[in-house]
Formats: sequence, C-alpha cells, structure tokens
Amino acid sequence: MTLPKISRRKWLGLACLSGFYSKLNDDRDGGRLKIGLNAYSFNKPLTDGRMNLHQLLEFCADHQIDAVDLTAYYFPGYPAVPPDEFLHEIKYNAFRKGIDISGTGVRNEFVTPDPEKRRAEIELVKRWILAASKLGAPVIRIFAGHLPYDGHSREEVLGWVVNATKECVEFGRKNGVIVAVQNHNAFLRTAQQTIELIEKVDSPWFGQILDIGSFRQDDPYREIEKCIPYAVNWQIKELVYQQGKEEKTDLARLFRLIKATSYRGYLPLETLGGDPFEKVPVFLQEARTALKN
Repeated sequence: MTLPKISRRKWLGLACLSGFYSKLNDDRDGGRLKIGLNAYSFNKPLTDGRMNLHQLLEFCADHQIDAVDLTAYYFPGYPAVPPDEFLHEIKYNAFRKGIDISGTGVRNEFVTPDPEKRRAEIELVKRWILAASKLGAPVIRIFAGHLPYDGHSREEVLGWVVNATKECVEFGRKNGVIVAVQNHNAFLRTAQQTIELIEKVDSPWFGQILDIGSFRQDDPYREIEKCIPYAVNWQIKELVYQQGKEEKTDLARLFRLIKATSYRGYLPLETLGGDPFEKVPVFLQEARTALKN
C-alpha cells in the first residue's frame, strides 16, 4: 500500500494537535523532555586525542546523561566514514550504557557557485546519512553554508542551498534519517531566514537544529520561539546574545517556551571553551534544575 504524501505544513499541524493531547498527560518536570549532550562540548579533548568516543560515552553514563549527539568530526578518519564494525561498536556501547544516540552532524558547504563542489558536499552528507542510519541516530545536522557570496544575490544562493538540501533530505527519507539544518550565524542568521529555507524544502523529513547561541541580531528568545515548531533537535548553550551582547542563558525562561509547545525529545547541552570536565557537570545541573521548575 502506498501512503499518501503529506506536506510539511500539514505535518506540522498534525504534530501540534498530537502534542496538545500528549501535553495533557505530561508531568510538570518537563514530561518527555530529556537532557542530552552534544559531543562538541568536548571538542578540544576529542580533537587532541585525550578523549575518544567510547570515553565520551563513559562520561555520559557516569553523569546519567540520557543521550549524546555524536558529531561526525570526532569519528576516526573524518570526513571519511569509518568501517561498519566501528559504527556498530559505538552503537553497542551506547546501548549497553543506556545512552541514546540522539543525532550526528557534518561540516558541509552549500554556499558555493561551483556545482562540482556542491555535488561533493551533497555526497558527503549522503555518506554520513548512511552512517547515521547504522548508528541508529535519527537526525543528522547539516549547515547551509558559511562562505561569502559576493557577486550573487541571496535569492540565487538560496536556490543552490534549497536544491542541495532537497536531495539530501530525500536520501535521508529513504534511509530513515531526518536531516536538520543548524542556524549558524552565517548564511542563516535569523529565525525568518531559517524558516524560509525549511518551508522551501517542504518535507516532514527536514527540520532545524535550534542553536540558541547563534541568534545575534534581535531578542534571541523571540527568535527561538518562532523556530520551535520546526525544531527536531537543539544546541542548548550557556550564553545567548541579546542585541549582539553576550549574556548567560536564562534556562528557566527557555524551558518555559519549549514546554508551551508540542516539542518532545532531547535537549542536548553544548558548552564552549574552558575545561569541559568542569563546565559540563555544572551546566548539566543548572539545566536539570531549570527543567523541573
């Protein structure tokens, strides 16, 4: 039997309705919202060899973290995909430790006028979609792009990004992996720019990794609120930018915004700079406390 196609707009409506009814049964401590960790928090030790992915899973188990977003940069040989045996070992180890793999992510660049380079970037994403499927990761994070595009209109560049993303999303759909774009203060700087891309791609298999620290032009909480209906995963950071000025994230305010919507799932924390072995446990406790309020 062939199921009827459903547009992203209709899918969002159904998701919101479902969320309304499920919300009636949620507990006040966040219901089905769970704290996770983004591997980028340990960028330095994972990059300089002081830590590997198995040790990161051990850290998560020791700190009772429900899930981890295993950024692909930290897999040996990236951007090449490691052998299946390695992926299966990570999946097995995470399962035995009671940790969900909530996602993964790649570095890609769709803001380039060179169609051959865009083709190479699409193929990179596709390879890691297959890896995500083998890991059991439901979501893969991509970027729109970071490069300057002097000599080309934004509308033209958006067309490149939309077309490249659509191909990746369709491949993700066929392999059971949601593709999600991170707002990253480069080609995507605002909620409206991010939503425009998502609506042009128009697929229930495409959403947003909602990076709360990358809205730097207006009130970040208003930008976040606009994007929550499109979020499939998060980067919850210690700092936000209020009118371009750095300030500590008001986690209680943030979580109230999320609880008022139909979003269900993981809230991966991401710390930047400093010693993650000291910073992550502190931020983790702050997030758990705020989620209960």
